[in-house]
Amino acid sequence: MVAISQDTFGGPEVLKTVEAARPQPLPTEVLVRVVSAGVNPIDVKTRSGGGMAQVLGDPPFILGWDVSGVVEEVGFGVHTLEVGDEVYGMPWFPRQAGAYAEYVTAPSRHFARKPASVNHDQAAAVPLAALTAWQLVVDAAHVHNGQRVLLHAAAGGVGHFAVQILKQRGAHVIGTARADKHDWLRSLGADDLIDYTQERFEETVHDVDLVLDLVGDEHDNTSTRSLDTLRPGGLLVAVPSGVSRELTDRARERGMRAIGFLVEPDGHALTEIARLIDSGDLRIEIEDVLPLQEVAEAHRRIETGHTRGKLVLRVTT
Repeated sequence: MVAISQDTFGGPEVLKTVEAARPQPLPTEVLVRVVSAGVNPIDVKTRSGGGMAQVLGDPPFILGWDVSGVVEEVGFGVHTLEVGDEVYGMPWFPRQAGAYAEYVTAPSRHFARKPASVNHDQAAAVPLAALTAWQLVVDAAHVHNGQRVLLHAAAGGVGHFAVQILKQRGAHVIGTARADKHDWLRSLGADDLIDYTQERFEETVHDVDLVLDLVGDEHDNTSTRSLDTLRPGGLLVAVPSGVSRELTDRARERGMRAIGFLVEPDGHALTEIARLIDSGDLRIEIEDVLPLQEVAEAHRRIETGHTRGKLVLRVTT
């Protein structure tokens, strides 16, 4: 099969097209022909030696965790899916899934049936970003009606799903994003927006119940500064790089909590997300769809930090 691999850590130029052995499903696994694959910031970080590189180990490896495609084979013990089913998922994360390839294998319950109302390109933009948003809002923070939430990077892949899921759970959403994204974010349900290039969010936002930080302290101490926006008893969840001991201690001293977060495969949640998409309650934003062989360009664009929604690779037809 055709795949995108790399022999070393580095810039987008290390990504190359290779011929690889087609995987075979083990018992309880399915073989999926990948039609489209989503590209995420974690892919970019891992390619350069950060992100999940500590899990994958040294190259060569095949990146990618977002998959939308068709079941080609089922292993013994699979009862939830059949050959020909259109599925989507985030298999194996944080271990290698190899979505930048024509075929992947994974446990059948890492997948769910693709939302019927969207195509594979749209579905491939969903799993990692929407599962992150869902698990942050529903499972980690237990958001409920009336809470005030500060959401950093609201216009990104995870952010634009989080805005919508937060609103469905009755939250008041305050988002940080560049000014040119504000009208679009309002259309998704954001209540208040802050242009982080023009003002310091901690000077205007106060007494929120929850901060969902999709930026992290690696950029301008975003997590640490966010403590100034929380009410006593509030919660900060930092996604990209987790929380340091210093940040945890500082939050505790102020009567707050700060925790890290990592998304995990969840076929049941993907089924719930598919229902929201098919009902029109969850919109998918795709900036562009590129051929698999243009994966390096997708990585370059993500590295700018200014994409709106998601980038997707077309793998097969």
